[in-house]
Amino acid sequence: MTRYSNVKLLAFVGLPGSGMSTAANYLRTKHFPSVYFGGVILQAMNEAGLEHTAENERTFREQFRQNKGTTGVVDVIIPQIYDLIEAGQHSIVLDGLYSWDEYKALKSEFPQSLTVVALTAPRITRHRRLAIRPSRPLTNAEASQRDWSEIEQLQKGGPIAIADYFLENTGSVEELYENVEQLLDTIKFRL
Repeated sequence: MTRYSNVKLLAFVGLPGSGMSTAANYLRTKHFPSVYFGGVILQAMNEAGLEHTAENERTFREQFRQNKGTTGVVDVIIPQIYDLIEAGQHSIVLDGLYSWDEYKALKSEFPQSLTVVALTAPRITRHRRLAIRPSRPLTNAEASQRDWSEIEQLQKGGPIAIADYFLENTGSVEELYENVEQLLDTIKFRL
């Protein structure tokens, strides 16, 4: 790991609708390289010829982890991170850390490089956002089911609880961007 001592990984975690992808997308617009945990599942669904519905996604996500193990997604992500490092990137955004086992795998692989940021928002706020998002909107019942699934099946509470920083995301998108900028200054996360 000493070879990669200058690498910084900024991992966003949170329950659905908390703003993880919004924060990560903002950093992408600032040209930070990133890897997308959910993209592993969506790509596998595409390869299986499955439609992207809330039910299909939930079922497939759970089956994927049953078949590939609890680190199945991060086992795909870690080589992507190394590819970016080998390409000369040293500040990399990890969009959508999901499970405790994924956290442990990343912490083991990159012990000095990983910073975890939990985005938080009240359930009613998160569910409202999920209902109006343009891609894969969720009903309130679907959003509740997704919350429970991520907490119980994916053990998402662990990475949220152990996060290095917390960003409350209850205001406007612009306020979230300001909070992300302050965080970047605090942790000296730069291109």
